[in-house]
Amino acid sequence: MTASGTTRVAVVTGAAGGIGRACVAAFMESGWDVAGIDRVDRPAGMPGRWYGRIDLGVRATADRLRAFFDEVGQFDALVNNAAITLPKPLVETSDDEWATVLATNAAAPFVATREAVPLLRPGSAIVNVSSVHALATSAGMAAYAASKGALVAMTRAAALELGPSGIRVNAVLPGAVDTTMLRDDVVARGGETGGEQRLAELARRSPLGRIGQPEEIASAILFLADGERSGYVTGQTLVVDGGVLARLASE
Repeated sequence: MTASGTTRVAVVTGAAGGIGRACVAAFMESGWDVAGIDRVDRPAGMPGRWYGRIDLGVRATADRLRAFFDEVGQFDALVNNAAITLPKPLVETSDDEWATVLATNAAAPFVATREAVPLLRPGSAIVNVSSVHALATSAGMAAYAASKGALVAMTRAAALELGPSGIRVNAVLPGAVDTTMLRDDVVARGGETGGEQRLAELARRSPLGRIGQPEEIASAILFLADGERSGYVTGQTLVVDGGVLARLASE
């Protein structure tokens, strides 16, 4: 609830996927109203308000986002979660592929943030879902890493600009999380058998001995969105990777 006693409202992009769907559940379990956006129709059993078939990677989306935000009305948190990946060597990546990844993962959060600001209440928060690939990456992930690095940089810039309006901006950087996107990525790299081996290797390399779950990332996002829990936190990056980045690459 807000100070005035009204229910807090969160907007979550990419709400149909693993982390997005977990966010919707986490916010609603904490008493928030949630409006989800995705480029697909509402999945079966999906709670909350739903605004499907909005492809955030398309340049003409700004008008649709503006209309969507106007329909939602004032809200208290924006979670920029929608993303795509491209497991492909840099030298094999086309101009169009590069542009598509950057449009969805970096330009879309910029547009969503810009259009949301007039409707965000003082004390609101924006949480950008970046990735550990913004800090340390792998071969064959150039477009994805570049887009997530750009999102971290934008997070800091937006925090400076929006702080005087009472809006906090932070980023969560997940490591390997058990989502459809991760599984599709590892299969693309190594085939079905190689994909399972890659998942096992990712788990083995984590100090915790496993990959993360979407609900664990959603908890971190909810923490940063909730001004009662993180009201003095802005411009920060919260790494949620099971400790992977703590290890020296030379080990």
